[in-house]
Amino acid sequence: MALHAAIKGKLISVIGDEDTCVGFLLGGVGEMNKNRHPNFLVVDKNTAVSEIEDCFKRFLKRDDIDIILINQNIAEIIRHVIDSHNSPIPAVLEIPSKDHPYDASKDSILRRARGMFNPDEL
Repeated sequence: MALHAAIKGKLISVIGDEDTCVGFLLGGVGEMNKNRHPNFLVVDKNTAVSEIEDCFKRFLKRDDIDIILINQNIAEIIRHVIDSHNSPIPAVLEIPSKDHPYDASKDSILRRARGMFNPDEL
């Protein structure tokens, strides 16, 4: 049985390196929709930027996904696409990977949150 987001049985999707995706899949996050499209993308050095962007945009359009987890180093590659997403759902959460530690200064959600309280920080 898959681990679903707490809100109305929606899914969590993952865009990340192999270790991140395998960890979440072992935790039960993996699902296929009715069109047999998975809710995860394993990114490696051979994955094209356009493939990452297309997958992210597909996840944004899917009505069964409420949370998109993405490794922060991969989010940096498609930052312009992530920054153009301004809807609260699906929420886009940047997470660290084994090889790339989390850097709060690069996180788009934290930058927006700081901007709500201090517009000069945007």
